[in-house]
Amino acid sequence: MEEYLPLIIQLVSGALGGNIAGKLLKNMSLGTLGNSIVGILGGGLGGQLLGMLGMDVDAGGMDMAGILGSVAGGGVGGGVLMAIIGAIKKAMAK
Repeated sequence: MEEYLPLIIQLVSGALGGNIAGKLLKNMSLGTLGNSIVGILGGGLGGQLLGMLGMDVDAGGMDMAGILGSVAGGGVGGGVLMAIIGAIKKAMAK
């Protein structure tokens, strides 16, 4: 179970990041459910991208640095992907 904990943290923080981005960027919001789903995907992708860049958040284990890295990677990834999808949706609506 401990090996899945960073991923779970990234997914949950991705959902939070997606919803925070949706609140800040109201014109690109996908609604609470849409922001959460896209945020979860972005959180997982954010963690994977950090791993590919050599900033593997799983390598530190579940110490405070590892947890904070998972939260940061997931939250930022969720927010960024929500903003991208929201912008694409807005552009397609025109």
